[in-house]
Amino acid sequence: MPDEAHSLAVFIDFENLAIGAEQTARGGRRGSRTKAAPSKTPLDMRIVLERLVEKGKIVAKRAYADWARFADYVTPLHELGIELTEIPERAMTGKNSADIRLAVEAMELSYAKEHIDTFVIVSGDSDFTPLVSKLKENGKAVIGLGMRDSTSELLAANCDEFIYYEDLGAPSGAPAIGDRVPKAKRPGFKLLLETIEALQRENVETIHSSLVKDTIKRKQPSFTESAFGYRSFNRFLEDAQSIGLITLRKDPRSGTYVVEGFTSDK
Repeated sequence: MPDEAHSLAVFIDFENLAIGAEQTARGGRRGSRTKAAPSKTPLDMRIVLERLVEKGKIVAKRAYADWARFADYVTPLHELGIELTEIPERAMTGKNSADIRLAVEAMELSYAKEHIDTFVIVSGDSDFTPLVSKLKENGKAVIGLGMRDSTSELLAANCDEFIYYEDLGAPSGAPAIGDRVPKAKRPGFKLLLETIEALQRENVETIHSSLVKDTIKRKQPSFTESAFGYRSFNRFLEDAQSIGLITLRKDPRSGTYVVEGFTSDK
């Protein structure tokens, strides 16, 4: 990921993801979409968005479903700033109405907003493969995200990148903070380590301090180093190094800090 952050539009086939999560929890069969979703399903959209903001600024978030079937999700999704599009039950609109609405609106946005360079299709449905191809023809990068057992191999292969929901929140390679950090400061250092790990995962070659802070602010807009007792972000990084969490070096051109990695990496 370059220093210039990508602009992302996220389109969520919510039924596909929610039912896929429920079937995974039950050990259900791949591809089945006939079971009614229960009132509560093991799906956390917050961790989906947390992963995606590591890739850039999310400028649009839309989810499509018959929300009467997923009523328990409506308030949490609103709190995440996701625009909910109502698709009435299939008996009224047909099996693929949500897919068609999602595809049409994604294509409209791709033409109308040139600054959006990355589209995220949250679904494992092979019906979205033509949409992925058309978005790529229009010069957009396409990221897919879905459940491993309910994702079409064809869809995953056609995306520029595909993320499996089950891999979100996997064990971290960052060093443990433990008792080295006062309790009040631990949330700040935890966020710092998660952000550095995210940038490493995105294969950023040079992790400048400004990029670290910009990414932190996307992950948690309310972040400020002063809340953890630091006059500047540089002092925050210096303390993380002195504690033994990260290693820093100075960029000879700009004189600013570059994060080389975790102390355990050296």
